[in-house]
Amino acid sequence: MRRFLRRPTRYARPTRSDLGAGLVTGLFSIPEGMAYASIAGFNPIAGLYAGIAPAIVGSLTARTVLMVTTLTSAIALTSQSVLKEAGLDSADPGTIATLTVMAGVVMVLMGVLRLGAVMSFVSNAVMTGFATGIALQIITGTLKDATGYRPQGHNRLYQLGDWLVHIGDWQLAATLVSIATIAVWALCSRVRRLEPVALLIAMVVVSVAVAVLGTDVELVRDIAHIPASLPGVSLPDLSAVPHLVGGSVAVALVALAQAAGIASSVPNPDGSRSSVNGDFTAQGLANLAGGLLQSLPAGGSLSRTGVAVSSGARTRWAGVFSGVLLALVVLVCAPLAERIPMPVIGGLILVVGGELIWGRRHDILLVLRTSRLSSAAMLLTFLATTQLPLQQAIVLGAVISLLLYCVQAARQARFAALTRDTEGRWHFADPPDRLPPGEVTVLYYGGVSLFAELPGIERALPLTTKARHAVLILVVRGAPDVPSSSMVKAIRRYAGHLSEEGGRLILAGVTPGLAHVLRVTGIDRDLGEGGLVPAQEVVFEPLDRALADAHAWIADRSDEAAAEDSP
Repeated sequence: MRRFLRRPTRYARPTRSDLGAGLVTGLFSIPEGMAYASIAGFNPIAGLYAGIAPAIVGSLTARTVLMVTTLTSAIALTSQSVLKEAGLDSADPGTIATLTVMAGVVMVLMGVLRLGAVMSFVSNAVMTGFATGIALQIITGTLKDATGYRPQGHNRLYQLGDWLVHIGDWQLAATLVSIATIAVWALCSRVRRLEPVALLIAMVVVSVAVAVLGTDVELVRDIAHIPASLPGVSLPDLSAVPHLVGGSVAVALVALAQAAGIASSVPNPDGSRSSVNGDFTAQGLANLAGGLLQSLPAGGSLSRTGVAVSSGARTRWAGVFSGVLLALVVLVCAPLAERIPMPVIGGLILVVGGELIWGRRHDILLVLRTSRLSSAAMLLTFLATTQLPLQQAIVLGAVISLLLYCVQAARQARFAALTRDTEGRWHFADPPDRLPPGEVTVLYYGGVSLFAELPGIERALPLTTKARHAVLILVVRGAPDVPSSSMVKAIRRYAGHLSEEGGRLILAGVTPGLAHVLRVTGIDRDLGEGGLVPAQEVVFEPLDRALADAHAWIADRSDEAAAEDSP
């Protein structure tokens, strides 16, 4: 935390375009924030409040300058799943405050402990399956608002089928309003200047039309009252803490995983470097503030960030303005927001869900073309997201990502022979089946020293049978400082077999950390003097030194053998 606070955060002067972008982003937060809260079964007001304090605090502290921190669909659905699994009331402000604050604490800890690298281990296949499943949940969660018919069944795919089968039970008025909302959005999105606010325009136009025509549909005020006031203080319920420990971690991971890709998609205009760990801490601080001010859990929102950028955001003040201006809109226009028809929100959510799936089409095709294993991981994660509680699907996705990493690492581990031509240049070649006696063989190890590599690695090593006076130089510059214990045993075993045949093993390019492990485990004694050649700044210097030692060793053994054979 001290390092985070000491590191200066750049506060460029706000521009006029930042104010405009903040206004558009704040207004956009009205339909989207309310929609996301609604589909997850929360009070839509909590979705509105998620765009105030979290957006302000997150924008002030984030290392990714233009990132907007607020409620997303995945966070809303995960939060609802967590509270349902814990048996807690999702309408209780104290319970929501507890979950939000605890998720914030987890985010801050992950940032302070610099665990941003963990997100790189979540495979694209798993994230694609998870995001597509979330999009389907968004769509099925709003079918009742959009058409007036609530589909039956716990399985999201089954609900979608049930909804289609019972088309005759759809309410005509609600269905026409949602269709009109989608139509207005589609027309506005075709105009470049209107595209960033197409959802907002659709909400306003259709809501006014419903009011003028007196169409009988459900309104926001029928499910929630929007107070014309800023969010008040909401203290966490400490009795809920033991029930939300695991759930808060799940919510935090979903939020951080979604936000991790924003830095690469939206580089800082001021030229400063983004920091995933800094963004983790910023999102945590945003949730600590939001949790005390009636907000649902929040995280970096790619959609809201995209709206800000498309609307002309140039500095972090655009996100700050979005939160401030949203607060002013809530104060002034609360009675009008209550008159928004629920089928309008349903139509907007169908648009958002459809865009999420459409936006993932290239990722889906890429995964399908990559490998059968990745395709299976994507499909399994998708099915888990649609049929299991989201926190369980998250854990399953993490396990699948770990398995994919292990399998891919094991497949990539290999040995390559290094041969030098007459001009002194090194070339890669296939390793020999067995070590030729009286010669030096150089192999380069490429891998991560994972225990899963071991079977393939041992099969790739040349046989030591009849390898008298043979020397194998193993270049391990790319090996980690702390190899697996299985790999250490394999090195000792191979060195022993080679020594029994009258040969020796030399490890070249050994890093200080790896050298320490090999000395502690006694491998250096097994290899003998000169068996560990330290890594140097000049890449091939350790190899040249090892070659010189190897040729000298072979020459000494040849002289000894000649002396023994002489009368």
